[in-house]
Amino acid sequence: MPVVTFEGKIHLVNTPQQAEHAVNFLKQFPLLGIDTETRPSFSRGQQHKVALLQVSAQEHCFLFRLNLTDLTLPVIYLLENPAITKVGLSLHDDFMMLHRRAPFEPRGIVELQERVKLFGIEELGLQKIYAILFGQKISKSQQLSNWEAKELTQPQQRYAATDAWACLQIYHQLQRLKEEGICISD
Repeated sequence: MPVVTFEGKIHLVNTPQQAEHAVNFLKQFPLLGIDTETRPSFSRGQQHKVALLQVSAQEHCFLFRLNLTDLTLPVIYLLENPAITKVGLSLHDDFMMLHRRAPFEPRGIVELQERVKLFGIEELGLQKIYAILFGQKISKSQQLSNWEAKELTQPQQRYAATDAWACLQIYHQLQRLKEEGICISD
């Protein structure tokens, strides 16, 4: 199966000021893909906070380094803005982990795991859903890397951007299938 990656522009967000500029840019898009990454823990009982929030439009993906900026007010406003639809997988878990950084009330959210069930897709992982819908593979080779590293490597950045962007692609494909009458229920 061919491997797919995000080919657009990746923007690293390392400061609160950059976060504010990024959110101002992202506010122009009515639909965004989102995902998070957390440094893996290999010790029992140890749990890290979310280190990275990925927010993707079709051609731009912003990687918010939350371990450097924390969850800033502009980012919280973006997550709470009901006029901007945010799509992703396992968002309940992502938001639960983000709440360890700051309280907020997510609005304008589409959980793709619920949406794919309407099309008879029982797989819930991004890689499998993407493969079913597009016949392409998303590499997960960077999943267990250190998301709190001083510098994110190019493969980490590409992986993180691809995950958020892929959520947009899945959403659009499900919309096309629904328009073609392939949805098994509403």
